[in-house]
Amino acid sequence: MFPAQDAQARVSNSAIVVTGGAGFIGANFVRELLRATAAMVVNIDKLTYAGHLLSLADLGNQPRHHFVHGDICDAAMWRAVFKQYAPVAIINFAAESHVDRSIDGQEIFIQTNVVGMATLLREARDYHASLAAEQRHSFRLIQVSTDEVYGSLGPDDPPFTETTPYAPNSPYSASKAAADHLARAYFRTYGLPVITTNCSNNYGPYQFPEKLVPLVIRNALRGQPLPLYGDGLHVRDWLYVQDHCGALLEILRRGSPGETYNVGGNCELTNFEMVTRICTLLDELAPNSAHCPHHRLITHVAERPGHDRRYAINASKLRYTLGWSPRFSFDEGLRMTVKWCLENTRWCDEVLRGNYAGDRLGLAAFAAEGTTVDF
Repeated sequence: MFPAQDAQARVSNSAIVVTGGAGFIGANFVRELLRATAAMVVNIDKLTYAGHLLSLADLGNQPRHHFVHGDICDAAMWRAVFKQYAPVAIINFAAESHVDRSIDGQEIFIQTNVVGMATLLREARDYHASLAAEQRHSFRLIQVSTDEVYGSLGPDDPPFTETTPYAPNSPYSASKAAADHLARAYFRTYGLPVITTNCSNNYGPYQFPEKLVPLVIRNALRGQPLPLYGDGLHVRDWLYVQDHCGALLEILRRGSPGETYNVGGNCELTNFEMVTRICTLLDELAPNSAHCPHHRLITHVAERPGHDRRYAINASKLRYTLGWSPRFSFDEGLRMTVKWCLENTRWCDEVLRGNYAGDRLGLAAFAAEGTTVDF
């Protein structure tokens, strides 16, 4: 989208919309856009349980960050955003994303991930059609998806590629697969310049504490069990969140409409290995903890229904076509993540209590710090 030689110039007076920008990956990507471009960032978030203004607290005095408290299912909101900001791109992180929650109740996953995506695509299609030819050519919509849409790999199967057939095994991954298919259809049918990305497991700052890495850190420091499903030998491919954000920025700048790009860390670990490595780092970085050595807290719990055994991503297309590769090794990323969690226990406590969610007082206080807030 933005050739390397004039990337800054092309976004200097432009707006980029980020949906779900108060969530884990979205909040990190908002910071990456503000750091690496001169664009205005329009951050849309409904502020449900996993989206928190506290994750954006340090951006309160950033004039290029505009926060919109909104729902991607709201067509009127989209029309107002397009009219007010005239964005050159949309990066869609907005999604319900926790597999266990999807097993307990799928309705909100279908509403946000499928109906919300359909609404966004329909309104973006109309907006795109209204643009002048040059603006239509440069506009992009990036659908940020997951490796879980591909299903489960056997121990000797090759990693997922962009041509791996979809085979989702949970209500969450099925809802994301549906959104990806809608994105493809809007490109093929209407010419909407959509790009889809499928990423492996992320870890890093601002991850909601029910996810594996922050859950293990929090429980270990409190002397609580560190739960592992089944035998703990389920394999995941891990990527530090800042590397994911860097990949998305390259795709935004130079990715081709209609393409899919897999993003992965080439770092396969069993869940047991991941938890053990976190415990080892905690023993080192929190030596005064009353619960050292923390690995003694590992507890095996009943298997999750439909639990995928192995995910692995082949990211060679992204590497060869756009020149992206991870900047951080797994050990570097995990050490930074554990240190961040140790230094930001208040953030974890507040988001688990539900503070900084969507109340008017929280939004008003956020606006008072300097960030533009549209109610």
